[in-house]
Amino acid sequence: MTRTKQNIETDFFRQLDRFTFSVRKRVSTVYAGNRPSTRSGHGIDTIGFREYDLNDSLKDIDWKAYARTEKLYVRQFEEEKTLTTHILLDASKSMDYPEKGTSKFEYAAMLAAGYAYMVTKYNDRFAISTFTQEIDINKPSRGRKNLLRAIDRLTELELSGSTSIGETVIKYSREIKSRSLVILISDFLQEPEAIETAVSRLSDHDLILIQVLDSTEKVLPLQGNSKLIDLETGEEIRTYVSEKFKERYIKKLDDHSARIKKACMRVGAEFYTFTTDTPIFDAFYHTIRRRRH
Repeated sequence: MTRTKQNIETDFFRQLDRFTFSVRKRVSTVYAGNRPSTRSGHGIDTIGFREYDLNDSLKDIDWKAYARTEKLYVRQFEEEKTLTTHILLDASKSMDYPEKGTSKFEYAAMLAAGYAYMVTKYNDRFAISTFTQEIDINKPSRGRKNLLRAIDRLTELELSGSTSIGETVIKYSREIKSRSLVILISDFLQEPEAIETAVSRLSDHDLILIQVLDSTEKVLPLQGNSKLIDLETGEEIRTYVSEKFKERYIKKLDDHSARIKKACMRVGAEFYTFTTDTPIFDAFYHTIRRRRH
C-alpha cells in the first residue's frame, strides 16, 4: 500500500541548535563553506590597501586615498566563498518500507532536511532533488523558505518505480557548476557496478553516501515458508527461510555494503549505513563527528 503523505518529523532541528560551539564550528567549515580569499575591488570586508598597478581596473582605485596621499591605491577585500550542497534522495518504491512505523524514505528525508537546515543556518545554497528511474531536479537556493518548500514537497511525495542511480548521477552531474558538497541518500539496493560508476562520476566533489535500511533488512527475521515481495516490481517469491539462508543473505548484504564503502574510499568519499531505529539526531551527529578527524 502506497502512502499518500510522508511523515517527516523535524523536531530534531532543536537538537541541532543545541550543538556545542566546537561542533558548530566544524559544521560551518565542512557544510557551510565560508572559506575566505583575498581579492581587490569589491567584496565583503576591507582588509587593507595596496598600490595600484597596470593590471588593476581604474574603477577599483580608491580616490579618497589618492586625495590624501596623491598616490594610487586599490582597496583589498576578503571575499567569502560558499559551498553549495546538493542532496540527492532516493524516492523509489523500495524506500516505502516498512508499511508501519518510520519508512526508509521518511528517515532519509529527515536526514536530508537536517543537512539542509544546517546549511540554511549559514545562509548557503542547497537543493534537495529526488530520483527514481528519472530525477526531479531542484535548483540550489538559500533561505528558510527554500527549506520549508523542500520539506512540504517531500511530505506530499508519492513513492513509485525503481532506481536508476547511474542515469540519475549522469543527469545531475551536469547541473553542478563548481566543486560542491554532494550527499546521496538511498538504500543502495541496486547493482554495485552502477553505484561504483556514480561514485566515480561524483569524485571531484566532497561526497557523502548514506545508506538507510530498515532493521529487518539487516537481520531478516523470517523463518520457514515465507513470501517475499519486491516493492519496486511487485514480483512475489515464495521460499523457505532457513538459518543457512539467513547466513547467506546477511553475508551478501554485508559484502554489498563493503563494496560500496571500498568504492568510496578509493576516491576519498564517505559511506555510512544507518537503520531506521537509530535516533535521527545520533545518525546526523555521527556523520559530523566522523568528519572532525
